[in-house]
Amino acid sequence: MSFLDNILFAILLIIGFGYFAINVKKLIRNIKLGQDIDRNDNSSQRWKNMTMIALGQSKMVKRPIAGFLHIIVYVGFVIINIELLEIIIDGLFGTHRVFSGLGGLYNFLIGSFEILALLVLVTVIVFWIRRNVIKLIRFTSSDLNGAPKKDANTILYFEIVLMSLFLLMNAADFHLQNVVGGFGHYHQAGSFPVSQFIAPIFDGMNNQLVAILERTFWWLHIVGILCFLNYLYFSKHLHILLAFPNTFYADLNAKGKFDNLESVTKEVKLMMDPNADPFAAQPVDENAAPSKFGASDVQDLNWVQLLNAYTCTECGRCSSACPANQTGKKLSPRKIMMSTRDRLEEVGRNLDANKGVFVPDNKSLLNDYITTEELWACTSCNACVEECPVSISPLSIIMDMRRYLVMEQSAAPQSLNAMMTNIENNGAPWQYNQMDRLNWKDEN
Repeated sequence: MSFLDNILFAILLIIGFGYFAINVKKLIRNIKLGQDIDRNDNSSQRWKNMTMIALGQSKMVKRPIAGFLHIIVYVGFVIINIELLEIIIDGLFGTHRVFSGLGGLYNFLIGSFEILALLVLVTVIVFWIRRNVIKLIRFTSSDLNGAPKKDANTILYFEIVLMSLFLLMNAADFHLQNVVGGFGHYHQAGSFPVSQFIAPIFDGMNNQLVAILERTFWWLHIVGILCFLNYLYFSKHLHILLAFPNTFYADLNAKGKFDNLESVTKEVKLMMDPNADPFAAQPVDENAAPSKFGASDVQDLNWVQLLNAYTCTECGRCSSACPANQTGKKLSPRKIMMSTRDRLEEVGRNLDANKGVFVPDNKSLLNDYITTEELWACTSCNACVEECPVSISPLSIIMDMRRYLVMEQSAAPQSLNAMMTNIENNGAPWQYNQMDRLNWKDEN
């Protein structure tokens, strides 16, 4: 590799990783738009959850076939990219297979990478068939129409191309290593259990042409990796990175437990304190923004909920387990998360266009992205939370938006309003006076 190639490679790395860093900074900023919440308790359990769920894929294997295939892609793609370190060193310093001095260990690593690359290729093709030929129901629902469906297929194509380039690069290298009398710097290095069967396509070619092809595959491979890295921010595959913090900061409370609003709790305690003076003036911070009950837009959600939105894999396990969705209701927990992310991205673009200041755009998450029909269709059964392979909670967003509808807009459904009126007047959900509750015992 010439000196000019080294400079070009360094520029490519700076651009690739630099653009990725810019997007990561933007991602962190958007997540921090959410309300503060303390999720640093019980660190030992949190580390355990992250290890078991994000790293160990423990919830993926609840659906064994899809779970096993996903583990192959996950492990294969991560391990194969360890080779990226060698590619970077070779590219910057003009070396070739710089780690080949490891001898037998290097042979084992390259051989393992090739076997994993083949397994990833086969698995990705199976995934493509499941989405586009078999058309599993959770991959064909209306909430995936348009960009989300294209995004899923784009990722599969990316992985097919990257794995193919890796094997073709090795096949060309293997061919040149075995040229009688040697060829250039292509010395014996590595074990090629898969690409050795591809290498015959180069038989009869001019060795100089094969070397050009090998370099072409090498450059396309590293460019493809950098393109994929920067595509992550715009795709559902962002969960590759965010699954780890998302599982760490997941809610550790029992799934049926809902949080109480601090302002409401304070008022209730004041009412129940026999020694409290309800007419006494309470200290008020005149500079504080008026508090809102519940959430109508992404800024009203907490930062963990916004992290959830970016982590969503769009796999549809939540919606396939949702009883409301399965009985034909409009609600799709997956769509709740996708809509939250879409709105958060829109708010982020607003900030970018206005030098970090949000300019009201007369839009909100409620109504513009998520309808009240969707919110009230939820049975709050927690099936979506239980099913999510990366510990996302669509229910928490649904409940916060319901809270806003009830407490800020008094816009609960008529049946719910009737129930709350009965509780207020009669101390029970039923429309009977407390004195009449036991009248049924006198009936014949």
